[in-house]
This record gives sequence, C-alpha cells and structure tokens, in this order.
Amino acid sequence: MLKLVHSLPDGVDTTSDPETPAVSVDLDELCRLAAQQMLATALLGERQRYLDAHAHLVDEAGRRLVVGNGYARSREVVTGAGPVTVEAPRVNDRRDGEKFSSLILPAYMRRSPKVTEVLPVLYLRGLSTGDFAPALAGFLGSDAGLSPSTISRLTTAWQAEHADWETRDLSGRDYVYWWADGVHFNVRLETDRLCCLVIVGVRPDGTKELVALADGYREDTESWLDLLRSLKTRGLVGPNLAVGDGALGFWGALREVFPATGEQRCWVHKTANVLAALPKRLQPAAKTAITGIYNAETRTDAIDAARAFADEFAEHPKATKKITSELDTLLAFYDYPVEHWIHLRTTDAIVNRCRVSLAASGRR
Repeated sequence: MLKLVHSLPDGVDTTSDPETPAVSVDLDELCRLAAQQMLATALLGERQRYLDAHAHLVDEAGRRLVVGNGYARSREVVTGAGPVTVEAPRVNDRRDGEKFSSLILPAYMRRSPKVTEVLPVLYLRGLSTGDFAPALAGFLGSDAGLSPSTISRLTTAWQAEHADWETRDLSGRDYVYWWADGVHFNVRLETDRLCCLVIVGVRPDGTKELVALADGYREDTESWLDLLRSLKTRGLVGPNLAVGDGALGFWGALREVFPATGEQRCWVHKTANVLAALPKRLQPAAKTAITGIYNAETRTDAIDAARAFADEFAEHPKATKKITSELDTLLAFYDYPVEHWIHLRTTDAIVNRCRVSLAASGRR
C-alpha cells in the first residue's frame, strides 16, 4: 500500500508527529489520479495551442476574436486507468463558422476509445448484457454507464457495422497475397462449433487487412464459393497467390471464381498431417527432414530434399505421398521475392492473429 500525505496546515510537522493523518492510496488509485492530472494538463495545452495559433486575429476594435472561455461542466470519463473527472477548457471563437473542438476529448465522450473497443470482445467471449456493469466496475471503478439496455443498443450498432462491412465496395482494393483458413470457436453455442471462414490479405504496400469473415458450420467448397462470389461481385480481383490448408474446400472454390490465382499449401498443416501418418519414434527425424525441404535456399534444393525425405521414409508411403504428390503447390512460394517466403509458407497470418510483416513490393 502506498501512503500519500496531502497538504497539511502550516506549522504541522509530519516528521515529529506520528499521529499526523495520512491518506492511503493504492496503486490503481494513484494511476487514476495521475491520469486525471495528465488529461487536464493536456487539454489546457491543446487549448493554448489553439489560442496561440489565432492570437493575431482581431476585430475592428483590436480585440481578439479567439479567446479562452473558462471550463465546461465537469463530467466523468471512463479510461483504462479508471474513471476520471474532467472539466474541459472552452474557447470563445467569434469567427463565423469556426468552433474549437478538442481532439483529445471530443464533446460528449464518456468512454475512451480503448474501453469502447474491448466491449465487443467481452461480448463475444460470452459476457451477457447484464454482466457488463458489475464486471467492468471491478476493473474500472465504475459501471461506465453500461446498463443492459446500453449494451443491447451497442450490440445492434456492432451488427449494423458488420453488415455494412460485409457489403462494402471492393473495386478499389488490390491484394498481392491471401491467407485463407477455417477458424473454429466455442462461442455462444450449445451444439455445433462455429466455423468462421477467414481471408487475410496483404496489399502491394505491405499493409495487412482482413478481407473477409463469414460464419458457418462448414469448410466445404459451397461455403467458400458463396464467400468468394460475394467478393468478386463487389469488384475484388483475385491475388497473385493464396495460402491455405490442403484440406480446405477453399481450393475448389478459388479455381472456379479466381482461376488465375496461384496456390500455396501451408507447411505447418502439412507437417502435422505427415507426422500423424508416421510412428512416434520417427517423428522427430521426419520433422527435421521436412524443415529442410521448405527452408532450402532454392527450389532445386527443396526438390532434392523432398526426394531424400521420400527415400528415408520409403517404408511409409502414406506419409511421404502427402508431400511428393503436392510438391508443386508446396513449393509455389519460390516464385516470389525471397523476403516473403517466411510468410508464404504458412497460414500464420491467421493462426497468430494476423501477425504479418511483409516488405513493400509491387505485383509480379
């Protein structure tokens, strides 16, 4: 527990008087108080910059057109550090059509953007509408005005935003690569597991984006066809290369909707499939051999490594065939810039929460 001694009357010696009252402030409260003070300072600085930028503007009588005008009524804003009380500085801007607006604390804001962003995540995690207020009160020191009716209203807004996103115009989007996968969740379901069909793309400048997200209970070709046809109808052009698991119905749909797009199988999925077809005692050696294939410096070296793998584990044709029969699509990444190979060999862009970092490049 931290001890914070506030200002005391003159003449009181805190060092010699053990009975001097001290106010106990725990770490969270200290952070909240610091955040409140920092916000007040930042708001004053923002107003002062606005006043300084327009200090030269005066009317016929020589009076400034832009001056400070006290403070707005105090309000509570919920932040990641807890609720803070704010008195926003005001400005009297007497120019026609001009008005001071804080970028730090917009008018009527009651929750910081970060607090607002976490709400849909909590909802998807299974928090019911009636649980938000007591749950967040424990972390933020306030229920943040999150009554069940407020959460229901926010849920409706989120659903509307998602519906708009699903029908957005894609004619101006251009992607060099796609990663596709079916991601399963145990979310708000009593029987079947929800499967989300996910496509993540990278634009020519290296920017990663979520291209598509469709819920369903299958990963078959028909489900992917519906999704890809929707993308094409809205003006999207297929990428140079798509990366995915070999078991996906995605490939059949891709060949029908975007036949010019190249195919790259995911080595992480492929390795797991191969090892599952081998005795446990052979799996470490097999994994090392497989790594040697996709880490080879050239396609020729990779093909040689694949042949060596097939020879070494020839007694297990079911396992070796999983690689030799799909070598073309497993080694497609060699047709692209070497700095991209590490990203193109797997669907980690989706599995690891879309963590992709590609060097900027033009389309090949």
